[in-house]
Amino acid sequence: MPFLEFHHLTKRFPGALALNDVSFGIERGTCHALIGENGAGKSTLGKILAGVHTADRGEIRLDGRTVHPANPLVARQLGIAMVHQELAFCPNLSVAENLCLGDLPRGAFGWVDRAGLHDRACAMLAAIGSTIDPATLVGTLSTGQEQLVQIAAAVGTGARVIVMDEPTSSLSGGETRELFRLVRELKGRGITLIYVSHRMEEIFALCDAVTVLRDGCHVATESVAGTSPQRVVQQMIGRDLLVQNPRHLARSPDTELLRVEQLASPGRFSDISFRVHAGEIVGLAGLVGAGRSEVAQAVFGLDPQATGRVMAKGRELLPGSIHAALAAGLGLVPEDRKRQGLVLPLNCRENTSLAALPLLSRAGWVRRAAERDLVQRYAGRLRVKTPSLETIIASLSGGNQQKLALAKWLARDCDILIVDEPTRGIDVGAKAEIYQLLDELACEGKALLVISSELPELIGLCGRILVMRDGRLAGEVPRADFSEAALMRLMAGLAAA
Repeated sequence: MPFLEFHHLTKRFPGALALNDVSFGIERGTCHALIGENGAGKSTLGKILAGVHTADRGEIRLDGRTVHPANPLVARQLGIAMVHQELAFCPNLSVAENLCLGDLPRGAFGWVDRAGLHDRACAMLAAIGSTIDPATLVGTLSTGQEQLVQIAAAVGTGARVIVMDEPTSSLSGGETRELFRLVRELKGRGITLIYVSHRMEEIFALCDAVTVLRDGCHVATESVAGTSPQRVVQQMIGRDLLVQNPRHLARSPDTELLRVEQLASPGRFSDISFRVHAGEIVGLAGLVGAGRSEVAQAVFGLDPQATGRVMAKGRELLPGSIHAALAAGLGLVPEDRKRQGLVLPLNCRENTSLAALPLLSRAGWVRRAAERDLVQRYAGRLRVKTPSLETIIASLSGGNQQKLALAKWLARDCDILIVDEPTRGIDVGAKAEIYQLLDELACEGKALLVISSELPELIGLCGRILVMRDGRLAGEVPRADFSEAALMRLMAGLAAA
């Protein structure tokens, strides 16, 4: 009998059936992958198990006993923890305080035992091999470090079941390897892991079994040894995934639209120079901390300390001026859609039209009919799954949020688009759609600078790839010389083999 069983789970949200009669089982001490397109119900199922949501129908059995995780505290008492895809911490508190927030150690007269707090946090961090200082404010951590702290919190509860929702989405290569080591160690101790991920290579390297969900329904549960990535993709999207060469590569780059000369920012990067032409997709690669996102922000006018020259369509932009960048037709899809790309309390319509409001306004009033038509057009083009354009964007899946973060700039009709991590947290079906869209934009004559941590993504999309290392450009690789090995050597500062 499986250690963990889901029987006929059903969950409906306003306007959407998130889970529809889902049943499957998971063996004790295994790493069980949960995969599906964005909106398939993966995160919803994990949140029901962790007590964040309550199922409308169905039951959960843990070790042969029916359980009712009515809230996260009850789930924790049952031995269930979750590492959420979207991080949830108190940024003004320290790492130690966040790790122990639900169970602060007490000393005399009920005061918090600061020494005990520090020691407990150190032990929790050491359990995952992290060297983060427990006294550090969470608000100062990188996204990857925040993810590690959340994993430490889950492991530190002594849970029997841990749900990991896209745990490597913000981790560096070294942090990912450490996570893999930890997952294998936890399995060896008999802990059961549910591993939600879009990365096939991770699933087939780490997991014992895989369950596929599509449109809220259970499609298949199979052993990893008994299936293949191609079969899983077909089960996820209900069709074969066709990979085609980008059409824009058949065209010669046109007029220069973006020129960057000797761009620098103290302590971030220096001496950055490159050009992007109409009809061209240029990649920007580099290891975590190389300065890729910082360069993108400086080009867009977000860095007041930046020096050097940025020219758009032949016109030099005022340094540190976002207004100048917008007026010149630049758009920036940032790396972190939650913090920088979207306004979470607003609905889909309001987020998508946000950058285009000056174009939709007359005498200071937004023309609502024109706004709805514009938003509907781009939401349809990107195949956004939402009950309504009036739905609060925070309630959408990560992939659909990312699509709307991109649609916001398409609605403004930018000629120059900087896209930072375009498919982070997006499933393979949605990735193919994003790739096709970026290719179409290049074919339409737009200039694109694409930043990505996934080298296959850049190799598939780009005509040239710029490589950064330690805040400087380490080289430029033309398409004829593309290979992951060549790019990695430049990124790591190794001599050519």
